[in-house]
Amino acid sequence: MDALHFYPAELLGGVVAVVAICGTVAYIYRNRRHRPQGCLDPENFKEFKLVKKTPLNQYAAKFRFALPSSSSVLGVPVGQHIICRGTESEGKEVIRPYCPITLDSDAGYFELVVKMYPQGRMSHHLRQMREGDLLAVKGPEGRFRYTPGQARAFGLLAGGTGITQMFQIIRAILENPRDKTIVYLIYANATLDDILLKEELDAYASKFPERFKVYYVLEKPPPKWEYGVGYISKEMIQRHCPPPAPDIQILICGSEGMNRAMTDHLNALRYTPKMQFVF
Repeated sequence: MDALHFYPAELLGGVVAVVAICGTVAYIYRNRRHRPQGCLDPENFKEFKLVKKTPLNQYAAKFRFALPSSSSVLGVPVGQHIICRGTESEGKEVIRPYCPITLDSDAGYFELVVKMYPQGRMSHHLRQMREGDLLAVKGPEGRFRYTPGQARAFGLLAGGTGITQMFQIIRAILENPRDKTIVYLIYANATLDDILLKEELDAYASKFPERFKVYYVLEKPPPKWEYGVGYISKEMIQRHCPPPAPDIQILICGSEGMNRAMTDHLNALRYTPKMQFVF
């Protein structure tokens, strides 16, 4: 009699489990099916038209490129980058990686923020670009891919144009109401005018005061500067980044010299290699 009572309950439980699994699979399939396909090809360059070029300071500008339709998305996973092809001043082909500051929630276009160095090879190509010109792009590429919940908190150490890699991650986290990750950014530059995307970063800090903290560091600060002076130090990391823990990550994106210095600081502060990632 006991067996006759238990079998139906077990059978019912099995049916419920199967239905739940099928429902989950169907949900994932439906989401994947309706997810817009990206415009990029990882092997072959595609051309995109420059529709707006906005100077940000003496050397930097924001470039907006149109996608094939108003519903098209670029298709770059958060934390990865694209490869751009251009022509240097002597006519030779040059290829450089850049990280878009837009996400796939920005349909119909993508944007790059680029600093054009006086002697830069790709800088020459971008400096000469005018609205209506085409840029050859392929991708995406990269060793890092952000997924919601992969860390309780991030410490981001950025220098100069390294902010573009971080800005993509900041946007993805803060614009997702289900993502509760806390983000701490230390952003280093030479002068106040060199700080890229400052207006946007300050707006995020004001809108999400419990989830996003930004600390600027300048080599040559203006009078009455309230943030850091010089270079990012161990003490700054201790005060403005999450302490070492299994559920945090510190991401680094800057010049080679800065990246080495930050890695040395983090090792000295006992952040393990698993807690660190250098772009």
